[in-house]
Amino acid sequence: MDAPADAQRPSARERVLTLFPSLRSRNFRLFFVGQFVSLVGTWMQVVAQGWLVLELTNSPFLVGVVSALESLPILLFTLWGGVLADRVNRRRALLVLQSLMLCDALALATLTATGHVTVQLVMVLAVLHGTSAAFEVPIRQAFIVEMVGKDSLMNAIALNSSNFNLTRIVGPAIAGATIAAFGSAACFYLNSASFIAAIGALALMRGTAGAPHAETRAATFAEGARHALGERGPRSLLLLTGIYSIFGFSFVSMLPVYTRDTLASDATGYGVLMTSVGIGASIGALLMATRGHTFDRLRVIRRAGLLFSATLALLALVRGVAPAAAVLACAGAAMILNNISTNTHLQVRVPDHLRGRVMGFYSLTVLGMAPFGAFQAGWIAEHFGVPVTLGLGAVMCGLAVLGFAPRRDA
Repeated sequence: MDAPADAQRPSARERVLTLFPSLRSRNFRLFFVGQFVSLVGTWMQVVAQGWLVLELTNSPFLVGVVSALESLPILLFTLWGGVLADRVNRRRALLVLQSLMLCDALALATLTATGHVTVQLVMVLAVLHGTSAAFEVPIRQAFIVEMVGKDSLMNAIALNSSNFNLTRIVGPAIAGATIAAFGSAACFYLNSASFIAAIGALALMRGTAGAPHAETRAATFAEGARHALGERGPRSLLLLTGIYSIFGFSFVSMLPVYTRDTLASDATGYGVLMTSVGIGASIGALLMATRGHTFDRLRVIRRAGLLFSATLALLALVRGVAPAAAVLACAGAAMILNNISTNTHLQVRVPDHLRGRVMGFYSLTVLGMAPFGAFQAGWIAEHFGVPVTLGLGAVMCGLAVLGFAPRRDA
Protein backbone atom coordinates (compact mmCIF):
# COMPACT_ATOMS: atom_id res chain seq x y z
CA MET A 1 0.00 0.00 0.00
CA ASP A 2 1.37 3.40 -0.95
CA ALA A 3 2.30 5.80 1.81
CA PRO A 4 -0.03 8.77 2.22
CA ALA A 5 0.87 11.77 0.10
CA ASP A 6 1.46 13.88 3.22
CA ALA A 7 4.05 11.40 4.46
CA GLN A 8 5.95 11.62 1.18
CA ARG A 9 5.84 15.40 1.04
CA PRO A 10 8.91 17.08 2.59
CA SER A 11 8.32 19.09 5.73
CA ALA A 12 8.43 22.89 5.72
CA ARG A 13 11.79 22.70 7.48
CA GLU A 14 13.23 20.42 4.79
CA ARG A 15 11.92 22.68 2.03
CA VAL A 16 13.61 25.68 3.66
CA LEU A 17 16.88 23.77 4.06
CA THR A 18 16.73 22.65 0.43
CA LEU A 19 16.39 26.28 -0.69
CA PHE A 20 18.96 27.55 1.83
CA PRO A 21 21.46 24.72 2.44
CA SER A 22 23.81 26.95 4.44
CA LEU A 23 21.17 26.95 7.22
CA ARG A 24 21.89 23.25 7.81
CA SER A 25 24.94 24.48 9.70
CA ARG A 26 24.00 25.21 13.32
CA ASN A 27 26.86 27.68 13.57
CA PHE A 28 25.66 29.61 10.53
CA ARG A 29 22.07 29.68 11.83
CA LEU A 30 23.35 31.28 15.02
CA PHE A 31 25.50 33.68 13.02
CA PHE A 32 22.61 34.61 10.70
CA VAL A 33 20.20 35.47 13.52
CA GLY A 34 22.85 37.29 15.55
CA GLN A 35 23.89 39.35 12.54
CA PHE A 36 20.31 40.31 11.75
CA VAL A 37 19.72 41.73 15.22
CA SER A 38 23.11 43.45 15.28
CA LEU A 39 22.69 44.99 11.82
CA VAL A 40 19.31 46.47 12.74
CA GLY A 41 21.09 48.21 15.61
CA THR A 42 23.95 49.31 13.36
CA TRP A 43 21.62 50.97 10.85
CA MET A 44 19.80 52.66 13.73
CA GLN A 45 23.10 54.12 14.89
CA VAL A 46 24.04 55.28 11.38
CA VAL A 47 20.82 57.31 11.17
CA ALA A 48 20.95 58.58 14.76
CA GLN A 49 24.62 59.55 14.59
CA GLY A 50 24.06 61.70 11.50
CA TRP A 51 21.06 63.32 13.16
CA LEU A 52 23.02 63.94 16.37
CA VAL A 53 25.90 65.62 14.54
CA LEU A 54 23.44 67.81 12.65
CA GLU A 55 21.79 68.80 15.95
CA LEU A 56 25.15 69.57 17.55
CA THR A 57 26.62 71.58 14.67
CA ASN A 58 23.88 72.41 12.15
CA SER A 59 26.56 71.59 9.55
CA PRO A 60 25.94 69.08 6.73
CA PHE A 61 29.68 69.30 6.04
CA LEU A 62 30.54 67.98 9.52
CA VAL A 63 28.01 65.17 9.08
CA GLY A 64 30.08 64.14 6.06
CA VAL A 65 33.35 64.58 7.98
CA VAL A 66 32.21 62.20 10.72
CA SER A 67 31.18 59.64 8.09
CA ALA A 68 34.55 60.01 6.34
CA LEU A 69 36.45 59.60 9.63
CA GLU A 70 34.56 56.37 10.28
CA SER A 71 35.56 55.09 6.83
CA LEU A 72 39.21 56.19 7.04
CA PRO A 73 40.40 53.18 9.12
CA ILE A 74 39.14 50.88 6.36
CA LEU A 75 41.81 52.35 4.09
CA LEU A 76 44.50 52.07 6.75
CA PHE A 77 43.83 48.76 8.47
CA THR A 78 41.59 46.42 6.49
CA LEU A 79 44.53 44.73 4.71
CA TRP A 80 46.08 44.01 8.11
CA GLY A 81 42.71 42.72 9.23
CA GLY A 82 42.99 40.20 6.41
CA VAL A 83 46.44 39.19 7.65
CA LEU A 84 45.02 38.76 11.15
CA ALA A 85 42.21 36.59 9.77
CA ASP A 86 44.80 34.07 8.59
CA ARG A 87 46.74 34.08 11.87
CA VAL A 88 44.17 33.83 14.67
CA ASN A 89 41.06 31.93 15.68
CA ARG A 90 38.44 33.86 13.73
CA ARG A 91 35.54 33.22 16.08
CA ARG A 92 37.49 34.50 19.08
CA ALA A 93 38.71 37.51 17.13
CA LEU A 94 35.12 38.36 16.19
CA LEU A 95 34.07 38.03 19.84
CA VAL A 96 36.71 40.58 20.85
CA LEU A 97 35.90 42.99 18.02
CA GLN A 98 32.13 42.81 18.53
CA SER A 99 32.69 43.49 22.24
CA LEU A 100 34.79 46.55 21.40
CA MET A 101 32.05 47.87 19.12
CA LEU A 102 29.49 47.29 21.88
CA CYS A 103 31.60 49.41 24.24
CA ASP A 104 31.92 52.13 21.59
CA ALA A 105 28.14 52.31 21.09
CA LEU A 106 27.52 52.26 24.84
CA ALA A 107 29.97 55.13 25.36
CA LEU A 108 28.22 57.22 22.71
CA ALA A 109 24.83 56.42 24.24
CA THR A 110 25.95 57.41 27.74
CA LEU A 111 27.61 60.63 26.60
CA THR A 112 24.50 61.60 24.65
CA ALA A 113 22.05 60.70 27.42
CA THR A 114 24.01 62.66 30.04
CA GLY A 115 24.46 65.73 27.84
CA HIS A 116 28.26 65.50 27.72
CA VAL A 117 28.52 64.62 24.03
CA THR A 118 30.40 66.94 21.66
CA VAL A 119 31.10 66.62 17.97
CA GLN A 120 34.78 66.04 18.79
CA LEU A 121 33.87 63.04 20.98
CA VAL A 122 31.59 61.71 18.24
CA MET A 123 34.53 61.94 15.83
CA VAL A 124 36.83 60.03 18.20
CA LEU A 125 34.25 57.28 18.73
CA ALA A 126 33.59 57.11 14.97
CA VAL A 127 37.31 56.51 14.33
CA LEU A 128 37.42 53.83 17.04
CA HIS A 129 34.35 52.10 15.60
CA GLY A 130 35.79 52.28 12.09
CA THR A 131 39.05 50.76 13.32
CA SER A 132 37.24 47.79 14.86
CA ALA A 133 35.19 47.39 11.68
CA ALA A 134 38.33 47.48 9.51
CA PHE A 135 39.56 44.32 11.22
CA GLU A 136 36.12 42.75 11.69
CA VAL A 137 34.94 42.80 8.06
CA PRO A 138 37.67 40.61 6.44
CA ILE A 139 37.68 38.26 9.43
CA ARG A 140 33.89 37.87 9.20
CA GLN A 141 34.05 37.30 5.44
CA ALA A 142 36.67 34.58 5.87
CA PHE A 143 34.73 33.03 8.77
CA ILE A 144 31.65 32.30 6.63
CA VAL A 145 33.32 29.52 4.65
CA GLU A 146 34.60 28.07 7.92
CA MET A 147 31.00 27.63 9.04
CA VAL A 148 29.37 26.29 5.86
CA GLY A 149 32.12 24.98 3.54
CA LYS A 150 32.65 25.87 -0.11
CA ASP A 151 29.60 23.98 -1.45
CA SER A 152 27.15 26.24 0.42
CA LEU A 153 29.29 29.36 0.32
CA MET A 154 27.31 31.31 -2.30
CA ASN A 155 24.08 30.53 -0.46
CA ALA A 156 25.57 31.77 2.81
CA ILE A 157 26.97 34.96 1.26
CA ALA A 158 23.62 35.64 -0.42
CA LEU A 159 21.71 35.16 2.84
CA ASN A 160 24.19 37.43 4.58
CA SER A 161 23.56 40.06 1.88
CA SER A 162 19.81 39.63 2.37
CA ASN A 163 20.34 40.36 6.05
CA PHE A 164 22.25 43.52 5.21
CA ASN A 165 19.67 44.84 2.77
CA LEU A 166 16.61 43.95 4.82
CA THR A 167 18.05 45.59 7.91
CA ARG A 168 18.92 48.65 5.80
CA ILE A 169 15.16 49.08 5.40
CA VAL A 170 14.09 48.05 8.91
CA GLY A 171 16.82 49.79 10.95
CA PRO A 172 16.34 53.37 9.68
CA ALA A 173 12.55 53.04 9.99
CA ILE A 174 12.86 52.04 13.66
CA ALA A 175 15.49 54.72 14.20
CA GLY A 176 13.23 57.47 12.89
CA ALA A 177 10.43 56.52 15.26
CA THR A 178 12.85 56.07 18.18
CA ILE A 179 14.54 59.44 17.68
CA ALA A 180 11.16 61.16 17.50
CA ALA A 181 9.94 59.49 20.69
CA PHE A 182 13.06 59.14 22.86
CA GLY A 183 15.99 60.90 21.17
CA SER A 184 19.24 59.73 19.58
CA ALA A 185 20.64 58.24 22.80
CA ALA A 186 17.94 55.55 22.75
CA CYS A 187 19.14 54.39 19.32
CA PHE A 188 22.71 54.15 20.59
CA TYR A 189 21.61 52.13 23.64
CA LEU A 190 19.60 49.79 21.42
CA ASN A 191 22.58 49.35 19.11
CA SER A 192 24.85 48.47 22.03
CA ALA A 193 22.25 45.93 23.19
CA SER A 194 22.01 44.48 19.66
CA PHE A 195 25.67 43.46 19.82
CA ILE A 196 24.74 41.05 22.62
CA ALA A 197 22.89 38.93 20.02
CA ALA A 198 25.97 38.71 17.78
CA ILE A 199 28.29 38.04 20.72
CA GLY A 200 25.94 35.41 22.14
CA ALA A 201 25.70 33.68 18.75
CA LEU A 202 29.49 33.49 18.48
CA ALA A 203 29.81 32.23 22.06
CA LEU A 204 27.29 29.41 21.45
CA MET A 205 29.05 28.06 18.34
CA ARG A 206 30.70 24.66 18.39
CA GLY A 207 33.55 23.07 16.46
CA THR A 208 35.10 26.11 14.78
CA ALA A 209 38.71 25.92 13.65
CA GLY A 210 41.64 27.04 15.74
CA ALA A 211 44.23 29.60 14.76
CA PRO A 212 45.42 29.18 11.15
CA HIS A 213 49.01 29.73 10.13
CA ALA A 214 51.67 31.47 12.18
CA GLU A 215 54.02 32.96 9.59
CA THR A 216 55.66 36.35 10.05
CA ARG A 217 53.36 39.32 9.43
CA ALA A 218 55.43 40.67 6.54
CA ALA A 219 55.57 37.28 4.87
CA THR A 220 51.82 36.73 5.16
CA PHE A 221 51.00 40.16 3.77
CA ALA A 222 53.40 39.72 0.85
CA GLU A 223 52.00 36.30 -0.02
CA GLY A 224 48.44 37.62 0.07
CA ALA A 225 49.37 40.58 -2.13
CA ARG A 226 51.06 38.26 -4.65
CA HIS A 227 47.90 36.18 -4.97
CA ALA A 228 45.41 39.07 -4.99
CA LEU A 229 47.35 41.40 -7.29
CA GLY A 230 49.79 39.12 -9.08
CA GLU A 231 47.33 36.60 -10.50
CA ARG A 232 45.13 37.72 -13.36
CA GLY A 233 41.80 36.35 -12.11
CA PRO A 234 41.71 37.94 -8.63
CA ARG A 235 43.38 41.12 -9.91
CA SER A 236 40.74 41.62 -12.60
CA LEU A 237 37.87 41.16 -10.16
CA LEU A 238 39.42 43.50 -7.59
CA LEU A 239 40.05 46.19 -10.23
CA LEU A 240 36.49 45.85 -11.47
CA THR A 241 35.11 46.12 -7.93
CA GLY A 242 37.27 49.15 -7.17
CA ILE A 243 36.02 51.00 -10.25
CA TYR A 244 32.42 50.16 -9.35
CA SER A 245 32.98 51.48 -5.82
CA ILE A 246 34.40 54.80 -7.04
CA PHE A 247 32.23 55.53 -10.08
CA GLY A 248 29.15 53.35 -9.67
CA PHE A 249 28.12 52.56 -6.11
CA SER A 250 28.50 56.24 -5.16
CA PHE A 251 25.09 56.84 -6.77
CA VAL A 252 23.54 56.13 -3.36
CA SER A 253 25.28 59.14 -1.81
CA MET A 254 23.82 61.35 -4.56
CA LEU A 255 20.19 60.30 -4.08
CA PRO A 256 19.25 63.20 -1.74
CA VAL A 257 20.49 65.76 -4.29
CA TYR A 258 19.06 63.75 -7.21
CA THR A 259 15.65 63.65 -5.50
CA ARG A 260 15.56 67.37 -4.78
CA ASP A 261 17.24 68.89 -7.83
CA THR A 262 16.63 66.42 -10.67
CA LEU A 263 13.24 64.99 -9.70
CA ALA A 264 11.98 68.10 -7.84
CA SER A 265 10.70 65.83 -5.06
CA ASP A 266 10.93 65.86 -1.26
CA ALA A 267 11.89 63.64 1.66
CA THR A 268 9.03 61.26 0.90
CA GLY A 269 10.37 60.73 -2.61
CA TYR A 270 13.85 60.21 -1.21
CA GLY A 271 12.50 57.52 1.12
CA VAL A 272 10.80 55.79 -1.81
CA LEU A 273 14.05 55.77 -3.82
CA MET A 274 16.15 54.43 -0.93
CA THR A 275 13.58 51.73 -0.23
CA SER A 276 13.58 50.75 -3.90
CA VAL A 277 17.34 50.16 -3.82
CA GLY A 278 16.91 47.95 -0.75
CA ILE A 279 14.04 45.99 -2.27
CA GLY A 280 15.93 45.36 -5.50
CA ALA A 281 19.03 44.29 -3.61
CA SER A 282 16.99 41.96 -1.40
CA ILE A 283 15.38 40.32 -4.44
CA GLY A 284 18.80 39.88 -6.05
CA ALA A 285 20.22 38.36 -2.88
CA LEU A 286 17.32 35.90 -2.54
CA LEU A 287 17.70 34.93 -6.20
CA MET A 288 21.38 34.14 -5.63
CA ALA A 289 20.57 32.29 -2.40
CA THR A 290 18.03 30.00 -4.06
CA ARG A 291 19.35 29.70 -7.62
CA GLY A 292 22.92 30.97 -7.52
CA HIS A 293 24.44 27.48 -7.43
CA THR A 294 23.08 26.89 -10.96
CA PHE A 295 24.62 30.06 -12.42
CA ASP A 296 27.97 30.62 -14.10
CA ARG A 297 29.48 33.15 -11.67
CA LEU A 298 31.68 34.92 -14.22
CA ARG A 299 28.75 35.28 -16.61
CA VAL A 300 26.66 36.77 -13.80
CA ILE A 301 29.46 39.25 -13.05
CA ARG A 302 29.60 40.38 -16.69
CA ARG A 303 25.84 40.63 -17.22
CA ALA A 304 25.12 42.22 -13.85
CA GLY A 305 27.86 44.77 -14.55
CA LEU A 306 26.35 45.71 -17.91
CA LEU A 307 22.88 45.91 -16.37
CA PHE A 308 24.20 48.14 -13.59
CA SER A 309 25.85 50.45 -16.14
CA ALA A 310 22.58 50.65 -18.08
CA THR A 311 20.61 51.55 -14.93
CA LEU A 312 22.98 54.45 -14.18
CA ALA A 313 22.49 55.77 -17.72
CA LEU A 314 18.70 55.45 -17.43
CA LEU A 315 18.74 57.15 -14.05
CA ALA A 316 20.44 60.15 -15.65
CA LEU A 317 17.55 60.41 -18.12
CA VAL A 318 14.35 59.75 -16.13
CA ARG A 319 12.46 62.63 -14.49
CA GLY A 320 9.86 61.06 -12.21
CA VAL A 321 9.93 59.34 -8.82
CA ALA A 322 8.07 56.23 -10.03
CA PRO A 323 10.31 55.45 -13.04
CA ALA A 324 13.41 56.34 -11.02
CA ALA A 325 12.29 53.92 -8.28
CA ALA A 326 11.90 51.13 -10.85
CA VAL A 327 15.35 51.82 -12.28
CA LEU A 328 16.89 51.94 -8.79
CA ALA A 329 15.36 48.57 -7.91
CA CYS A 330 17.14 47.13 -10.96
CA ALA A 331 20.35 48.91 -9.93
CA GLY A 332 20.13 47.42 -6.42
CA ALA A 333 19.57 43.94 -7.84
CA ALA A 334 22.45 44.25 -10.33
CA MET A 335 24.77 45.58 -7.64
CA ILE A 336 24.09 42.70 -5.27
CA LEU A 337 24.23 40.05 -8.02
CA ASN A 338 27.70 41.30 -8.89
CA ASN A 339 28.90 41.56 -5.29
CA ILE A 340 27.72 38.08 -4.28
CA SER A 341 29.17 36.46 -7.41
CA THR A 342 32.51 38.27 -7.03
CA ASN A 343 32.82 37.50 -3.31
CA THR A 344 31.95 33.84 -3.86
CA HIS A 345 34.28 33.42 -6.83
CA LEU A 346 37.22 34.92 -4.96
CA GLN A 347 36.60 32.72 -1.92
CA VAL A 348 36.07 29.51 -3.88
CA ARG A 349 39.29 30.03 -5.85
CA VAL A 350 41.55 31.27 -3.05
CA PRO A 351 43.73 28.79 -1.11
CA ASP A 352 42.41 28.38 2.44
CA HIS A 353 45.57 29.77 4.05
CA LEU A 354 45.24 33.02 2.02
CA ARG A 355 41.49 33.52 2.46
CA GLY A 356 41.65 36.29 5.07
CA ARG A 357 44.22 38.31 3.15
CA VAL A 358 42.29 38.15 -0.12
CA MET A 359 39.12 39.17 1.74
CA GLY A 360 41.13 42.09 3.12
CA PHE A 361 41.84 43.28 -0.42
CA TYR A 362 38.20 42.71 -1.40
CA SER A 363 36.96 44.68 1.62
CA LEU A 364 39.35 47.48 0.69
CA THR A 365 37.94 47.73 -2.84
CA VAL A 366 34.31 47.57 -1.67
CA LEU A 367 34.47 49.76 1.44
CA GLY A 368 37.79 51.59 1.31
CA MET A 369 37.14 53.15 -2.08
CA ALA A 370 33.71 54.46 -1.04
CA PRO A 371 34.98 57.81 0.36
CA PHE A 372 36.78 58.51 -2.93
CA GLY A 373 33.59 57.66 -4.79
CA ALA A 374 31.51 59.99 -2.65
CA PHE A 375 34.06 62.79 -3.08
CA GLN A 376 34.28 62.59 -6.87
CA ALA A 377 30.52 62.18 -7.23
CA GLY A 378 29.87 65.18 -4.99
CA TRP A 379 32.39 67.38 -6.83
CA ILE A 380 31.05 66.52 -10.30
CA ALA A 381 27.43 66.89 -9.14
CA GLU A 382 28.13 70.32 -7.64
CA HIS A 383 29.79 71.63 -10.81
CA PHE A 384 27.89 69.80 -13.57
CA GLY A 385 24.79 68.24 -11.99
CA VAL A 386 23.81 64.75 -10.86
CA PRO A 387 22.79 63.50 -14.35
CA VAL A 388 26.35 64.13 -15.58
CA THR A 389 27.71 62.26 -12.54
CA LEU A 390 25.46 59.30 -13.29
CA GLY A 391 26.32 59.36 -16.99
CA LEU A 392 30.04 59.33 -16.25
CA GLY A 393 29.51 56.46 -13.81
CA ALA A 394 27.64 54.50 -16.47
CA VAL A 395 30.47 54.97 -18.97
CA MET A 396 33.24 54.09 -16.50
CA CYS A 397 31.45 50.99 -15.18
CA GLY A 398 30.59 49.82 -18.69
CA LEU A 399 34.20 50.21 -19.84
CA ALA A 400 35.39 48.41 -16.70
CA VAL A 401 33.15 45.42 -17.47
CA LEU A 402 34.41 45.25 -21.05
CA GLY A 403 38.03 45.69 -19.98
CA PHE A 404 38.37 43.72 -16.76
CA ALA A 405 35.49 41.26 -16.28
CA PRO A 406 37.07 37.80 -16.78
CA ARG A 407 35.39 35.42 -19.21
CA ARG A 408 37.04 32.32 -17.82
CA ASP A 409 39.11 31.32 -14.82
CA ALA A 410 42.70 32.45 -15.05
